[in-house]
Amino acid sequence: MSAEMTTVTASAAAPATLLVELLTEELPPKALARLGEVFAQQIHAGLSERGLVAAGEPCEWFATPRRLAILAPGARAVAPDVAAFEKIMPVSVALDANGQPTPALLKKLAAKGIPAAAVAAFEKRLDGKSETFFYRATVPGAKLDEALPGIVAEALKKLPIPKLMRWGDSDHQFVRPAHGLVMLHGERVVAGEVLGLRSGRLTRGHRFLSSGEIVIDRADSYAAVLEKEGKVIAGFAERRASIAAQLDARARELRAAIDPSPELLDEVTALVEWPVVYVGEFEAEYLDVPQECLILTMQQNQKYFPLFDAGKKLLNKFLIVSNMRVDDPRQIVGGNARVVRPRLADARFFYDQDRGTPLASRLPRLDKVVYHNRLGSLSQRVGRLETLARGIAARLAADRELAARAALLAKADLVTEMVGEFPELQGVMGRYYALHDGEDARVADAIRDHYQPRFAGDALPRGPVARAVALADRLDALTGFFGIGQIPTGDKDPFGLRRAALGVLRILMETPLPLDLGELLADAQAGFAAGVLTQPVAGPLHDFLIERLRGLLKDAGHAQEVIESVLVQRPARIDLVPLRLAAVRDFLRLPEALALAAANKRIGNILKKAPGDLPEPDAALLRESAEKALFERVTRLAPVVESRVQSEDYAEALKVLASVRAEVDRFFDEVMVNVDDPALRANRQGLLKALFDQLNAVADISRLGV
Repeated sequence: MSAEMTTVTASAAAPATLLVELLTEELPPKALARLGEVFAQQIHAGLSERGLVAAGEPCEWFATPRRLAILAPGARAVAPDVAAFEKIMPVSVALDANGQPTPALLKKLAAKGIPAAAVAAFEKRLDGKSETFFYRATVPGAKLDEALPGIVAEALKKLPIPKLMRWGDSDHQFVRPAHGLVMLHGERVVAGEVLGLRSGRLTRGHRFLSSGEIVIDRADSYAAVLEKEGKVIAGFAERRASIAAQLDARARELRAAIDPSPELLDEVTALVEWPVVYVGEFEAEYLDVPQECLILTMQQNQKYFPLFDAGKKLLNKFLIVSNMRVDDPRQIVGGNARVVRPRLADARFFYDQDRGTPLASRLPRLDKVVYHNRLGSLSQRVGRLETLARGIAARLAADRELAARAALLAKADLVTEMVGEFPELQGVMGRYYALHDGEDARVADAIRDHYQPRFAGDALPRGPVARAVALADRLDALTGFFGIGQIPTGDKDPFGLRRAALGVLRILMETPLPLDLGELLADAQAGFAAGVLTQPVAGPLHDFLIERLRGLLKDAGHAQEVIESVLVQRPARIDLVPLRLAAVRDFLRLPEALALAAANKRIGNILKKAPGDLPEPDAALLRESAEKALFERVTRLAPVVESRVQSEDYAEALKVLASVRAEVDRFFDEVMVNVDDPALRANRQGLLKALFDQLNAVADISRLGV
């Protein structure tokens, strides 16, 4: 029953901790933490909706390779009764001329499960202008035993699972086959069935270290019993912290450094229940291979944690997170060493093979690699990058030929064996191979760095050659896909154009680079053959970049009105945006700021109604002393403001403009702009236009606090 108003009318039974645990086969490790969180959130939400737990009561979630669980303290066996007070319908619709229930009323009562006899007890109240029936009743509180199986089943349906499985002869579906269900309220089993499993109090511990089936006597002892008897650390966060501490301790014992990625730490946490860290070793001869290859091999294929010396150079030792604690770990360590050795040998083989063919000799193979069916081959794209990077380098007064060479070779490592095996190494391996081929170090570095920044907070490309290639790479992609109508929509961005746009903006703004965005977009568009780009590019792409810049600045903590005052002018020089923002912030501290912002907005509204072409203000047509004073001040300030803007001293430009407030206030107090005399009216509008242009030379100050 949907109620307009509900109140508690009865107390529930004494609360106790609720445990729900689902035992499964091995869950997907990369998704385990999220599965555990959502499982608990959904169950807790279902309990809260039914009044079986307090809405703000915290819960605890658990996730191991073979279980999802939740502990919900303070769960009630029976929720409080609820007083329901609900509007039914107007009396004129509910009763016929004889005062009997109409078919419409009876139908509504049947749908809500309200007996027809209850009509006599309905309350009549005015609702607007009509008399309306209201129904008051006491709804019994939900019972945990009746509600919990359904709550758990619904929670399982809402888990972020991309693909479901069936097992055995049943029609039940889940991400992995399920084999056990525990539902305890305090010391009592909550009877029910989920995924064909009857609930109980039996769980299972570690596959090899546990003593067998484990009895959970009461819900709040769950984690402690599992750890003591089952050799399972059930809490994901606790297990992760234990692994991190052991890794750090082992590294310190070896006087080595470790840099465990959060993603790998999460994945390893999802693979073990009783983590123990051991030290492994491989032959030092493999260190001749670029360490990025060895690191990726160990992390991606084997889930090992590499170790480094004080200079961040890779050591021939690594840390293994095992799921077994044994007195003599030599068998575990030796087994892992035997497993990793062929992987390292493969990496060395790929490295040796690739170096036998110079990068430049691989360029013809790019003809056979399709970049996009409407944008041509990778070879055609490289040709565009070469031209565009040369042009950008020229604008930066950098070495044009080195930039062109770097752009030409930037994608050649995509057809190497190593990058074919580990795509994450694109650019990195290109640098190694370029140096081996005798290319200029700046070319080699640009091949690696042109992929930066790869993500938020990543380092920017170093040096003008690398920056030219990095900009060319992103501008070509943005222009090409916008030109064929492949613009990101909603959450869909299959070509990573948002990331490319943020890369362009960060390079231009944070390096900073004195480049005009409009000119860059025009150069990028010129690189495509006639007829390839069928959609408008310059305007939509500029708008797209400004929108990304808006988000970037907001995330950096800039005030919304300050951002808008600068970006509404669609700046072409992105490198100057921080200076303009700083100037506007300083301007806002001046006592004249808000009054001038209001005046600027007023001027803008006046000019919107004026003819398109306004004359320069003519001193001979000035009549009032107030407009003469404003004309004199505007004339005197014009070269000063222009000089400050040209020298990029935006803060001083706005400070100078703040001095015009008195003349502006007096003008609006004493002068009528829209007079009947057309010449006089146009002259005054022209004076306001000259002032308006000055006031908005740095930013649109009408956006500030008005």
